Amino acid sequence: MSDNPSMVTVKCLVWDLDNTLWKGTLLEDGVVTLPDGIRDVITELDSRGILQSVASKNDHDLAWERLERLGVAEYFVLPKIGWIPKSGSVREIADELKFAHTTIAFIDDQPAERAEVAHHLPEVRSYPAEAALTLPDLPEFRPATVTEDSGRRREMYQAGFRREAARQDFVGADEEFLRSLELEMEISRATEAELARVEELTLRTSQMNATGVHYSDTALRGLLTDPAHEVLVITLRDRFGPHGAVGIVLLERLPEVWHLKLLATSCRVVSFGAGTVILRWLIDQAARHHVHLAADFRRTDRNRMMEVAYRFAGFTDEPCDCRATVPQAGTEGVELLHIQPVEQPAPTTMKLTAPTIGGLPEREAEHG
Repeated sequence: MSDNPSMVTVKCLVWDLDNTLWKGTLLEDGVVTLPDGIRDVITELDSRGILQSVASKNDHDLAWERLERLGVAEYFVLPKIGWIPKSGSVREIADELKFAHTTIAFIDDQPAERAEVAHHLPEVRSYPAEAALTLPDLPEFRPATVTEDSGRRREMYQAGFRREAARQDFVGADEEFLRSLELEMEISRATEAELARVEELTLRTSQMNATGVHYSDTALRGLLTDPAHEVLVITLRDRFGPHGAVGIVLLERLPEVWHLKLLATSCRVVSFGAGTVILRWLIDQAARHHVHLAADFRRTDRNRMMEVAYRFAGFTDEPCDCRATVPQAGTEGVELLHIQPVEQPAPTTMKLTAPTIGGLPEREAEHG
């Protein structure tokens, strides 16, 4: 049973090793084995998009070699194997993943170790080793949606670590590094099969969400069948692998103005300029149709970066007659930003493949 009653969904489970993940104490017994069912727990949580890591007081090289021999090493990101307190290891894992402590879980056979973590990290949920086989049945380990990207989340994070290592080693300007990644963005119209993916993005994205609004599956399904609306999903990949779905656009096409109801992008791709590329594509599309572009923006505690992206792209709150034609203009708490579009150049740091809106010829923007 959890030592913390919070039902926030777990995003990362941190395992102890000796007599928890495996049976036996490595440095004393020499031979350790995976108990029946543990491998199934690991693979099931992985398929749900729950990351897993290790906090163990052990010899690092010996323990990692044993994880490899047991065939489970690939499932663990950012393992902390050494002799520091477990709370320090768990804190480092959370910090490196940029996860709130409320989304971290810790499992250990020793009550003293669980107590030490609980004392220093009270928001981290702790579980005894004997609860391991029941974790997949607990509500906090059952995400509301499991999508195509969920099953690849661990691989995407591992690719991200390799990408960051390459950034640290790269000598040159930021734009040159982005070119070296061979980034490819695709903007496509969402299908019914992708609605869970889109809904998950509205739930998980807060720093780069222009309104903070969550659109349910039912609401998205209604927009998908409305010919005046565009529901667009953005994916990104590079030479290290796929980033998965990284953005969503909800756009209503009115006769004189296009109304951008929601733009949300993953904070993981902010440094690649993803939000700027999407906004410039929308501005270009609107310019080619000779319509204005208005965008909803609701300030939250976390989305200051999104406001900066809008302002940098040229959106303002200056008066314009087109505002009167936007039905939701003036909704409490929502600002209506505006731009009179002009055609935009193709992005210089990535290849962009995108649909055309309203029947104009297809266009593919290549990176420079």
